[in-house]
Amino acid sequence: MNAANWLVQALEAEGVDVLFGYPGGTIMPFYDALIGSRLHHVLVRHEQGAALAANGYARRSGRVGVCVATSGPGATNLVTGLADALLDSVPMVCITGQVASGVMGTDAFQELDVFGLTMPIVKHNFLVRHADELPEVVAEAFRLAREGRPGPVLIDLPKDVQLTSADHLPPHQPLAFAAIDNPFPVGLVDAMAEISAAQRPVIYGGGGIAIANVVEEFREFVAASQIPTVVTLRALGALPVGHPLLLGMLGMHGSQAANLAVQEADLLIVVGARFDDRATGKLATFAPHARIVHLDGDHGEISKLRFADVALHGELGTSLQALCAASSHCDPWRALCAQRMLAFAARYDAPGNSIYAPGLLRDLSALEPDAVVCSDVGQHQMWVAQHWAVAHPRNHLSSAGLGTMGFGLPAAIGAQLADPGARVICVSGDGGFQMNIQELATMARERLPVKIVLIDNQALGMVRQWQELFFSERYSAVDLSDNPDFCKIAEAYRIPSRSISRRDEVADALRELLASPGPMLLHVKIDQKANVWPLVPPNCSNAEMLTEETASCATA
Repeated sequence: MNAANWLVQALEAEGVDVLFGYPGGTIMPFYDALIGSRLHHVLVRHEQGAALAANGYARRSGRVGVCVATSGPGATNLVTGLADALLDSVPMVCITGQVASGVMGTDAFQELDVFGLTMPIVKHNFLVRHADELPEVVAEAFRLAREGRPGPVLIDLPKDVQLTSADHLPPHQPLAFAAIDNPFPVGLVDAMAEISAAQRPVIYGGGGIAIANVVEEFREFVAASQIPTVVTLRALGALPVGHPLLLGMLGMHGSQAANLAVQEADLLIVVGARFDDRATGKLATFAPHARIVHLDGDHGEISKLRFADVALHGELGTSLQALCAASSHCDPWRALCAQRMLAFAARYDAPGNSIYAPGLLRDLSALEPDAVVCSDVGQHQMWVAQHWAVAHPRNHLSSAGLGTMGFGLPAAIGAQLADPGARVICVSGDGGFQMNIQELATMARERLPVKIVLIDNQALGMVRQWQELFFSERYSAVDLSDNPDFCKIAEAYRIPSRSISRRDEVADALRELLASPGPMLLHVKIDQKANVWPLVPPNCSNAEMLTEETASCATA
């Protein structure tokens, strides 16, 4: 047994069943060792696709996603997926081949300092110098990826080390990872006092709810407290759409009811959120009257951007269960928030015969309430966030922190392989879709029944919208009017497709999409001038939202 064989068996011992990768010179020993193993290797068509598919696998399953690449360009092509996982706290282990130890540092063919290159964008990384290091390195890599705040870990493995004898190495033993400590009791008492005293409290739920697997505890706390609640992009689904206390998503493209509530609140109960700039708008004006009770498993996030009057560092589920005993007295406030929800409810009666993307997404969501939706990045991403009835945070996969165009298709592939029985729908735009369009080949080879809804406005829509509003309609490098025939491309990969451009075609097209037994692409042509509303302009308070009616007043 050589070290590559031992590594394959170690991955099996860690419970890995699927890994995504692309072979090359320095990782060949590992690929040789895969032959006859129990691991299902998915051959992607670009290493970025491998990293993003592993990312989607991990987001959907909550398990560690694994991807593999060779040295040099193979490793650099993983970088975007690693950074995406770091910013969204996604557990991943990435294995890269490296040139032989004897030529490291000589600028050998396809040699790069992958250890140094990836250090800022991983939770931890390792450069293995000897096969004897592998048992500790592999166990630590998986432990670190899962423990505390999850994240990506990279193992850089020289080719000669992979070929070294490993007969003397013991069978791999996974490491247990330490649980997050319980919150300090005094903090819980102080938090309950703050809740009792508040007249305009708001619960602000973030991505940490799904990361800590405390969706049920969060829902119980909201039900017990009866406090109006807002959520971030990563927390969509923490409360089901239609919940009487859910005001929607806050932030740049959040709902008016959510943003106004936060701006007027006298207490924010922040659960697993990090005061991201897309959620807060101009931080100095964010929730100006509110005291802060901050619950988080990562101590580094508490008081990082906004001082916490009460800090509850610890296991989120324990904190939420304890706070269920708090008494809230905010009936008039709750009624006002409910009135605003009705007053600012989304409308779907847009004039004309062209397809109204928010309405199409709402209708598709209603037809498949338990679907896993994997969104790319752009206007369609925000339409999904605003109009899709997300059932659970792990049903909504979206690149939040990095905003990675090209995320949608490979993430959907990973999600489908993580949960073969799920209905997985990729919503993409004509810009982002072409960034990883080659993964149609992966989807076809793996015979994955992913449904693709491609929203095509022949433009880089979000950039175009900003140029319209904040750059005096000086459009630069956003025109995609020379798009290819996406249906012909899908058919070249043996994937059925249909193209629609009128509203009266939507209902039948959605039925056809969902009835298709395998993968299908639905190409949806929309008006290039369609914009996402509301929108908080740059350097503005969340209370200064632009709507379609007020957009003419926007200034740069």
